[in-house]
Amino acid sequence: MVPTMVLVADDSCDAHRREALRDLAEAVEGRGEAPVVPAFGPTSRVNDTVRAVEGPIAVVPAFVAGGDLASAEVFAGLDLDGRVDACPTPPLGAVPSIVAEMATRLHDAGWTRGDGVVLAADGANDQEERQEVTDVARILSRRLRSPVQVGYINGWAPTVADAVDRLRDTQGARVFVATWRLVGGAEVERLRELGATSVTPPLWPCELVVDTLLAQHRAAKARLAA
Repeated sequence: MVPTMVLVADDSCDAHRREALRDLAEAVEGRGEAPVVPAFGPTSRVNDTVRAVEGPIAVVPAFVAGGDLASAEVFAGLDLDGRVDACPTPPLGAVPSIVAEMATRLHDAGWTRGDGVVLAADGANDQEERQEVTDVARILSRRLRSPVQVGYINGWAPTVADAVDRLRDTQGARVFVATWRLVGGAEVERLRELGATSVTPPLWPCELVVDTLLAQHRAAKARLAA
């Protein structure tokens, strides 16, 4: 039996995010590989949705590690006690193909060697997610063959604004912001107000995101079958 993919994210405070997440869920289901149930909203609503889905289920974060604090908190609050038919997967992290897509977007935006780069992450309460952000910056730096500074939107220092200002002041360089976020919304709009040379769009829409979420589902399916 093919497990149902339950996509989890917070969409409670942002209509644009809500629309983008639903588009993503439809795109994943459109591949025909697995039934998909969107579980979007605050923790209580997400738990109600998960409880209503008959197993087996693969519970897949619809966000990137360190890229969506609100969704990470919702995911951490999932109640899967007694659900032996449920397999949660980690959020997408330093996947080389996704980082390569970010590098392509920077080049498409006009980035060249000598320009500054800030990886804009949201922040998280989980040290593992913070390490994932560090790993993303390291892989992106290797692909660009240029330094990448991490900046945070919420919760941690340095902020994205501080990182952009520091690069502009110390290097006198153009500064590009690489958005480490799966879907758009108000937080991404805030990045565009910082005065950077360019801000790359969130990772979705991109078919690579669908590919990677389905790979998460396949891994969960294998664990459930073991």
